[in-house]
Amino acid sequence: MQKLALSLFLAAATLAAAPSLAADRDAGAEPFKTESVYAAFHGQEGVARVVDTMIDLSVADPRISDIFKGQDLPHLRQMLKEQFCYILDGPCHYSGKDMREAHKDLGIQMSDFNALVENLQIAMDKEHVPFRAQNKLLAKLAPMERQVVVR
Repeated sequence: MQKLALSLFLAAATLAAAPSLAADRDAGAEPFKTESVYAAFHGQEGVARVVDTMIDLSVADPRISDIFKGQDLPHLRQMLKEQFCYILDGPCHYSGKDMREAHKDLGIQMSDFNALVENLQIAMDKEHVPFRAQNKLLAKLAPMERQVVVR
């Protein structure tokens, strides 16, 4: 269940390519109130590597590559890095759109999210993020599914 929720969140965040003036509260989840989870992701540089690997895998993934065509990938990378860093209680602020607005016209399906979650898990494993920390992030991202999946 946690893996599915994360995939949903990531797909949603990955597809949010338009700039926004939204506040941190629109990041989709409240941040952890401890640095231990952020540290498990190896700080801002580790979060950046996780996001970059996840996007690279997703762009090359035939199951979901079409979703990324025509998207502003540098902006998407930046928004995901901000969002993950913020949720992990790092020194970041999320400046993107809220999840519902960012994904309202994308027609995201559960299968898209599942593929994205798999790619995120591969990226977190590659960064050597401990399983427990991965699950904590997934648990924060899981509730966003209701705002992102439209069919």
